[in-house]
Amino acid sequence: MQFGFLGTVPLMQDDDNILSFLAKENILGEDVLQGVVEKRQDTGRSVIDILKGDELVGEDALNKIILFSSGIEFVTLSPEMVDPMAAQMVSYETVNKHNLIPVRKDGNKLYVAMASPLNLAVRDQIEAKTGCQVVPLYATGSAIRQTIMYHFNVGNVTRQDIVSLRLKQSPSERSPEARGKFKSSNVADAPVTRLVSSIINGAIDARASDIHIEPQEYDVRVRYRVDGILHDAIEIPSSVQQGVISHIKILTDMDISEHRMPQDGHLTVQFHGKEYDLRVSSLPSVGGEKIVMRILDKSAGLWAFDDIVTSGADNKKLKELISNPYGMILLTGPTGSGKTTTLYSVLQSLNSPEKNIVTVEDPVEYRLNGVTQVQVNPVAGMTFANGLRSIVRQDPDIIFVGEIRDLETAEIAISAALTGHLVLSTLHTNDAVGAVSRLVNLGIQPFLVASALLGAVAQRLVRTCCDKCKETYEPSQEELKILRDLPNKNQDIKLRRCKGCNTCYHTGYYGRKAIYEILSITPEIRRMIVAGCGDDEIRTQAGKEGMRTLRESGVEEVLAGATTLEELPRVVDMEQR
Repeated sequence: MQFGFLGTVPLMQDDDNILSFLAKENILGEDVLQGVVEKRQDTGRSVIDILKGDELVGEDALNKIILFSSGIEFVTLSPEMVDPMAAQMVSYETVNKHNLIPVRKDGNKLYVAMASPLNLAVRDQIEAKTGCQVVPLYATGSAIRQTIMYHFNVGNVTRQDIVSLRLKQSPSERSPEARGKFKSSNVADAPVTRLVSSIINGAIDARASDIHIEPQEYDVRVRYRVDGILHDAIEIPSSVQQGVISHIKILTDMDISEHRMPQDGHLTVQFHGKEYDLRVSSLPSVGGEKIVMRILDKSAGLWAFDDIVTSGADNKKLKELISNPYGMILLTGPTGSGKTTTLYSVLQSLNSPEKNIVTVEDPVEYRLNGVTQVQVNPVAGMTFANGLRSIVRQDPDIIFVGEIRDLETAEIAISAALTGHLVLSTLHTNDAVGAVSRLVNLGIQPFLVASALLGAVAQRLVRTCCDKCKETYEPSQEELKILRDLPNKNQDIKLRRCKGCNTCYHTGYYGRKAIYEILSITPEIRRMIVAGCGDDEIRTQAGKEGMRTLRESGVEEVLAGATTLEELPRVVDMEQR
């Protein structure tokens, strides 16, 4: 609690009541309390002034006394005490910022539990917003936060908004025949607005990367992708499906009347004081349109290279590759494996006033200061190949191509790498060695691949253990068999497992980190590429030269306690040698 507010609050000067309160709560010892009484009689100072000035009590106790003297009631807050309708009278941003929550409404009075009930400015703000007289109640900060989490949980808010929507609908509008005929005039209704907002805010709170709104036979399923895994969030009745989809379309500048063709849109939202970009896609399906929203945290683009590539060996090896003045470096892996994030961190580490860096991307996910970024637009004729062809004429030092998809793009990228440019790009292959055969299969001559390619990096994202609920245990013999080829077989092996808690939404994992397989094109591997050797031969030679496979990188993270043995097979081939 901030004492800066005390001078603005008219405190009750009933010192006898305060002394009785001190004695009843046993806040001061009998001798100290007697000393306060005598000092009050000798100096004429108020009891609160003596307690504060002589530092006789701690801050929490002094706050409690001041609140008592101000006539503010202390409540032992719990989620069940709060009227859900009253809680929603104040926005989530306000309750979260100031740690307060409305408890109930009685006539024109709104009772609000606050961690800082003497904050008159916040009380005035709530009164102006709600038109009610605020009656402050004091509750502990932890109790208020727990209650906020409960009442502003996406599921609870959604259920309340769905009830409101149904109450506003006539019986004919709620009938099965009315499904998909939501009136456009209702799209801006407050319940729909709050429902869409709560879905988006709930996803950001859950650290989701994507929101899936999927029509089913009897309802609409909303799922969040958190740390790469889809989780059920809520279910929406089919009767409000079209209203939600129409509202999302309006927010993202889509055509609200078009239901037969896929559409793409964009939305920017503010939440927790941060700005998020939402890339929105609609897809017509049998039950109606499916909506997928990709959430991009703009501040995520500020991650440094050393924060992304955390393994010392991988960090050193990748820095050696990107230190070359020209040549091609490819990142491989499936969609969602973090390739673009790693390449953005590489670009930021290479970015300097002496270098001209130009990218061609689809889409441009994050804006990088000092980097010229080009958005692919096939309708306007701006393809990867056309964009890359134009970039080469822009005197670049470093070129980033979002993805090599066809022979034309590959040929121009190879040509740029051979003529003094450092080219970074991505390919969809299962491992690092596969990048070589992929380029050859596209139609690039092996000797050109060998001459231009500096290295290929395979990447995966593994979920990391939640710090709040992870625990250490000794592995079984079966688990030790899985962890074959350990770096040090004589060491005591301790593994981690995750029980699940509120912090990690009971998944046991919180966040992800990248693991890498880095293939450097050495003279011997270059000779093998020209000779047309297969992936297995090149992989064997790379292993002899010190290349760690994805499995080996994953095992290292398991032994370091960053992730679990159960998580590894989800992203890594554990039979890989």
